Amino acid sequence: MVERRDLEAQRVTRAISRLVLRRLAFAVPVLVIVALGVFLLASASPFDPIDQYFGVRLFTASAADVARVRAELGLDRPVLEQFWQWFSGVLTGDLGISRSLRQPVAQVVAERLPWTALLAATGLALAVLFALIGGTVAAWRQGGAVDRLITAAGHALEGVPPFVLALLSIAVFSLGLGWLPVAGLTDAGQDVSFGQVAEHLALPALVLGVSQTPWLVLHVRQSMLGSLAEDHVTGARARGLAERVVVLRHALPTALLPFVTLIGARIPELVTGTVLVEEVFSWPGLAGAVVTAASAVDYPLLAMVTLVATAAVLLGSLLADVAAILLDPRVAADG
Repeated sequence: MVERRDLEAQRVTRAISRLVLRRLAFAVPVLVIVALGVFLLASASPFDPIDQYFGVRLFTASAADVARVRAELGLDRPVLEQFWQWFSGVLTGDLGISRSLRQPVAQVVAERLPWTALLAATGLALAVLFALIGGTVAAWRQGGAVDRLITAAGHALEGVPPFVLALLSIAVFSLGLGWLPVAGLTDAGQDVSFGQVAEHLALPALVLGVSQTPWLVLHVRQSMLGSLAEDHVTGARARGLAERVVVLRHALPTALLPFVTLIGARIPELVTGTVLVEEVFSWPGLAGAVVTAASAVDYPLLAMVTLVATAAVLLGSLLADVAAILLDPRVAADG
């Protein structure tokens, strides 16, 4: 028996290893294509990076000064040449300089990415918690008042954008009740501390979690209804087990596999929601850099932030597939 378990563990490990290697091989060309696409789209933008670089000084700058700066920034060269210069720098560890923020791109990402990751992870954790509790209770009480309430709320929230939820939550919990701060990472003049960050994180994370919950909770409910009708659940009930044990120990584990897969598919929506929530709450993440880089046609910063978002989507999909294999080794790791 022990040898059989060891062989099964080895098989699962090999399947996961092959999956990871395939996904890594797939991720490299995807990231290159995405970066090239960012440069091509930015070059077609009606915005001129020189306008953002000079600001109001552009009205007093001479044509010679504008041409000199354009040449120094490499904006007078073809877009493919600019892309190759940036890409070759990335390969050597040089991410370039952000023209709009006047900082190295590596510094911008290093300072802002942890706050974005904190908000996204907290929001996702809340969405998963809400979905598992709400979906399980709704399926358990199918047709009852709680089921109808949860289902109606899920369908209603599907069409509400995250920024609308954010504005409503600010109006109610910050301006109306005064329970939570409106925006920022800390109160004015306060140092960054666990208490300050937790207090300012609560509302944006809650908004992000609620905005991601509708699809998850409806999916959990549907999966639970299917699980509750399966033979092994019927057999557990026939053996006289308590209904709570039947639901939580027999039906819920079966419903988790498709739920984990759905979480991986929802990562792009999570990234988009995070950007919108960050902007509304002035959270010091990458969202502000995205907006600034896009309006200023800041090639190095825009490309790197886009690559970070793409990598997050690819990593989320990979982790979801790995979790699915661990939950059910019969799942084929088809990559």
